[in-house]
Amino acid sequence: MRHSYIKAIDYYLPVDKEYNDPNDRLTGKIGINSKSIAGENEFASDLACKAAEKLFSKGKCTPDEIDFILYCTQSPDYLLPTTACLLQERLSLPTSCGALDINLGCSGYVYGLSLAKGLIETGAANNVLLITSDTYSKYANPKDRSVRLLFGDAASVTLLSYSEDGNSIGPFVFGTDGKGANNLIVPAGGLREPMTSASYEEVQDEFGNIRSRSNLYMNGNEIFNFALKEVPKAVQSLLQKGDYTVENFDYFVFHQANQYMLETLRRKLNIQKEKFSVQFADCGNTVSSTIPIALLRDFEEGKMKYGDQVMLVGFGVGYSWAACSIKMKL
Repeated sequence: MRHSYIKAIDYYLPVDKEYNDPNDRLTGKIGINSKSIAGENEFASDLACKAAEKLFSKGKCTPDEIDFILYCTQSPDYLLPTTACLLQERLSLPTSCGALDINLGCSGYVYGLSLAKGLIETGAANNVLLITSDTYSKYANPKDRSVRLLFGDAASVTLLSYSEDGNSIGPFVFGTDGKGANNLIVPAGGLREPMTSASYEEVQDEFGNIRSRSNLYMNGNEIFNFALKEVPKAVQSLLQKGDYTVENFDYFVFHQANQYMLETLRRKLNIQKEKFSVQFADCGNTVSSTIPIALLRDFEEGKMKYGDQVMLVGFGVGYSWAACSIKMKL
């Protein structure tokens, strides 16, 4: 019987950095000291290519072995064509390779794993590249501290392959609540609200943050309340679906939003500190790339080992959330 597993992970952080003021009370609360920021002419697909090229250079597979690419981004090169098609050509993947974009944010990695699992276990593909890449910095107004202090740019690449050595990905649980869409949004730029000169007019909110309709807007309090309500329920649903207890898991990797949110969730779920990933101080909230970056860093730092049972939980913009169990086989 065919099973899917994570064979390799890599990531790329842009060279340019932005530093948060260490004396700022908010810096201490969110736990983010610096973020990697894409250059003016550096885009999400460029970060994606660099991440994939890093993985290929380590010999885990060659480009001609890839038969499907899943590209998760909310920073596409164009409205059309699909950026995954452009990546197929730039990475010299076979023309027999399938390619599609996933427009999801912080839940996108877990969603991507579920799609890759389906492709592999149905025999539609043998080797899938799941790439996540976002450049939220290009949406953020420099005068809007509510988002500028949080978000960094990054790309990750995960190679998924097939095995007959037991199931190592799943089960999954998913959730969606579109009522929260306006709490994390770039209002202008799509077909519903095309860009006009008015889209770039800046206004100041009650907290002193300045942004336009073309910029990223986040209602931090509402996002926090959403996470506190839905994430514990998602964790419990996954435990029930897999007939698990919290003690069955060796490690937990949640979307690396910020220190205050993660610590609140960890305590609410009664997860031991040493079993809970915290990997954002030097790169910020990298949206769809936070979970794979944390997975690889924690594995390389010895916080988890081959064969460990790990829970992944992504949540955010949409509102969208997802959780799954994986067995580490890097």
